[in-house]
Amino acid sequence: MKLFIITSMMNWFRSIALETSWYDYALVLSISFAVLLIFRFIVLKILFGRKKMNGEKMQAVRFFINWITFYSLILLLFIYFSDKNWMRYNLIEIGTIDITLFLIIIFFLIISFAHQLSKFITTFFMPHIYERYQLDRGMRFTFNRVFHYLIIIFAILISISTVGIDLSALTVFASVIGVGIGFGLQNIASNFISGIILLFERPIKVGDRVIVDDIIGDIEKINMRATIIKSIDNEHIIVPNSYFLEEQVVNRSYSDPTMRVIIPIGVSYATNPELIKELLLQIADDEAKQTDSVLLEPKPFVHFVGFGASSLDFELFIWISNPNDIIYVKTNINFRIYHAFQMYDIEIPFPQRDLHIRSTDWAKLTESQNKGN
Repeated sequence: MKLFIITSMMNWFRSIALETSWYDYALVLSISFAVLLIFRFIVLKILFGRKKMNGEKMQAVRFFINWITFYSLILLLFIYFSDKNWMRYNLIEIGTIDITLFLIIIFFLIISFAHQLSKFITTFFMPHIYERYQLDRGMRFTFNRVFHYLIIIFAILISISTVGIDLSALTVFASVIGVGIGFGLQNIASNFISGIILLFERPIKVGDRVIVDDIIGDIEKINMRATIIKSIDNEHIIVPNSYFLEEQVVNRSYSDPTMRVIIPIGVSYATNPELIKELLLQIADDEAKQTDSVLLEPKPFVHFVGFGASSLDFELFIWISNPNDIIYVKTNINFRIYHAFQMYDIEIPFPQRDLHIRSTDWAKLTESQNKGN
């Protein structure tokens, strides 16, 4: 098989060498490229010169013009070289289909065009629809992914049909792929199917704050095989999609993003518990007035945990609107508690140990030490 492929490639290069006038081809390529660059410059100059555009519209127009310029160049060259023998030279034969460079270029050109079309639509058109219907970030990502997959699948089917392959013959190919999945591609297939389930069922979505193996982070992207999580330390963790369906994952943003935060406090036994309750509730109320992160409903609550070894133990329960703010809220609350305790001379105890030395006969102890020396 390898010898056959090498022989076919050598014959193909020989056909190019016999037929090609490299000077003419280089001239055609240069002229085509120059003409299209001039066309691009003139069009952009006319569009941007007549009326002002905002950054998004300007970016969309520039993307579209660059896109048209590139594919026009490819199309011109493709038409010019399409009648050359080396473009239609049989590289390999699959059944009754002769695979030539001409067919290969058509195949990848259609897929490339579909990819760019999907990118253009999801970048510049779909966001306006999302804004109109007020869809969240996760739903937008799901629609973009599904739309992209459908466009690419449709493009692949068109490409296969264009090169002359009977789509009904793909059943044999599908059976081969099925055997491959059963043996060596099982994990890849499992992760791919899990990715589709994640996009539609949405137990997690882009932007969610999750905890995976004690790592806290935000879902950044759900790909075909794996999901990318950006931790609070700005590290990127790549997790197989099947993990989210097979293991226990904490999603702090699922359904209701509000979250209860518990802040433990210990004070001296000489402190009035009622004063501690009043101070903690006042601190929670002040923090809620200064930031939208802390909620007044459900109301903050002070839990008198009990009597510790060296302190009266309390817990302040507060609710926050966004789990991403938990670190900032805890920090601000702790600062407020510290300053309030300083103002009211409230002692924060720490563990203490008392050393008791039992009475002994110092004369015998000194005598035994002297004997030892």
